[in-house]
Amino acid sequence: MFASGSGQLNLPLELPEGARQDLFLISESNRAAVHHLDNWQIWPVRAALLVGPRKSGRTLLARMFAGRSGGMIVDDAERWSETELFHAWNHAQEGGRPLLMVADAPPPVWPIALPDLRSRIGATPVLRLDAPDEELIDTLLQYLFDRRELIAAPDLVRWLARRVERSHLAVLRVVEALEEDAMLRSTRFLTVPAARNALAGSPLIAEQAA
Repeated sequence: MFASGSGQLNLPLELPEGARQDLFLISESNRAAVHHLDNWQIWPVRAALLVGPRKSGRTLLARMFAGRSGGMIVDDAERWSETELFHAWNHAQEGGRPLLMVADAPPPVWPIALPDLRSRIGATPVLRLDAPDEELIDTLLQYLFDRRELIAAPDLVRWLARRVERSHLAVLRVVEALEEDAMLRSTRFLTVPAARNALAGSPLIAEQAA
């Protein structure tokens, strides 16, 4: 399921009975990638390369794309055999089944030795999941608190969003730290003073004027 400020778009995912659907949260930092995947039927090249940091939701987005399009996913593509990846790319063009490769970064950061594969990846659109913007961090913090059944004081999310490092992983680590602190305090309620104490000295948080 995608989610954005304008609502939610349901995708036909086959999940185990009783499984909880995750949300892929959309903002300007990832909207272009989502738009490209949403229009897979008109791709001139039946393949795309999705790049972004870990914990950015890239695997979730890829699974949703596969569930909707019937396409093939190659996760951690940079770890695949180059020959296998070359054949997968060719098969997508011949069979019409779209291929979505997922990697940390595109070439040349991801070095490819096989010339034929390098030329094919070079012709493949690169979809980027950028560092989260403030809108996404705000939404992601609230979403993660809700998932963990933590109750955030009205001013806490904004306080954190102004200070947390601009990365998906940093947001996750901050929420995990606050959850651990809440468990030690035997409460599910989070406040700014408690968060300030729990995160004191953390490199994930930059102190700013209130």
